[in-house]
Amino acid sequence: MARRARRGMKFGIFMAPFHRLGENPTLGMERDLELIEWIDHLGFDEAWVGEHHSAGWETIASPEIFLGVAADRTKHIMLGSGVTSLPYHNPFMVAQRFVQLDHMSRGRIMLGCGPGALPSDAYMLSIDPVTQRDRMNESLDAIIQLLKCEEPVSMKTDWFELRNARLHLAPYSDPRFHIATASTITPFGMMAAGRHGLGVLSIGAGIPGGPEMLAKQWQIAEDTAAENGHTMDRKDWRVVVVMHLAEDADQALREVQKGERLETVTYFEETLGRPPGRSDEPLRDGVKMGTTLVGDPETAIKGIERLLELSGGGFGGVLFRAHEWANREQTMRSYELFARYVAPHFQGSLDTMYASNQFTKENRKEVVGRNAEAVRRAFTDTGREVPDGYEARTLGVQDEKNDEAKAKRKPKKKS
Repeated sequence: MARRARRGMKFGIFMAPFHRLGENPTLGMERDLELIEWIDHLGFDEAWVGEHHSAGWETIASPEIFLGVAADRTKHIMLGSGVTSLPYHNPFMVAQRFVQLDHMSRGRIMLGCGPGALPSDAYMLSIDPVTQRDRMNESLDAIIQLLKCEEPVSMKTDWFELRNARLHLAPYSDPRFHIATASTITPFGMMAAGRHGLGVLSIGAGIPGGPEMLAKQWQIAEDTAAENGHTMDRKDWRVVVVMHLAEDADQALREVQKGERLETVTYFEETLGRPPGRSDEPLRDGVKMGTTLVGDPETAIKGIERLLELSGGGFGGVLFRAHEWANREQTMRSYELFARYVAPHFQGSLDTMYASNQFTKENRKEVVGRNAEAVRRAFTDTGREVPDGYEARTLGVQDEKNDEAKAKRKPKKKS
């Protein structure tokens, strides 16, 4: 049976993860699993988990192993690699592993693809960064063909060779599990998605200038798809931003300032070097431009609405970059606030409730009137006097002093 999509926008997390040096790495992975269990309970739709091999902070080397454990601990949430660095692996092995996960998760697995994010990973593997994007395209071509389970795949490149390769296990999902490509600031990710009509993870939406580029980037994907005989679906487009909520906007900022500063300075600047586009004050500037959704639930609603407007036609989901800027309890509370007060705004689950409430208020006398008569007769038909003020309690009007109302409250004489 095909999995039914929820109404409205999808929400989830994009988990690198980021764990500061000096903390127990085993417990860090347990917190990551705990977070996915928590958002599964809250009704979030997706969790994407990254692959990294160096620099000490992003500690998950195999998203497949991690997702296998997460699938066993959760019930509903979709689980994806965010992302598998395709140039690091033989494409036949990538396809095999994700088909197995597709079966073991009963169709809850997704494959996120990228060329590899950390230069230090490619360096240790002796991969020239200039070749990584071409290698990703070649790998993705092979994976797509293998997952069709039609003809054997023979393909030779300068870094892998497939000879009459075929999967002995077809995907559990029909026709296959969902695949998405990562997109940052270059056209490459969008072009890779358009090449095969895949989903998109817009990781660069949260950097300065990123929101304003959303519409142009999507156009690149649509143009590339048209050139290759495919169509793009905005429902499969996810935008990645940072979020932390509290009941009060100032409180939210206080909770994350120290942790955000530590991650930005210690990891992104001192370890990796300042990436292109990073501002001097990313937290303050991100809140100002609306891509760092730190504040109260209304802050998140306004930020997402702005991103939708800038996208030139909408997107299907928002992923929040998992971080540990705040402490554990504050972080868990943030996701709960989003699930309770923000997600329903974009998923249509409140519209009918508000309409029902409004109808009842506007038609209260007509709707409740006969019920008041039924309550009155429940007293008078048994020879008992109606208590004072019952009309006010049932109708919300003060008419108990009315002579007619008083007369109605008198019990009937028994014959």
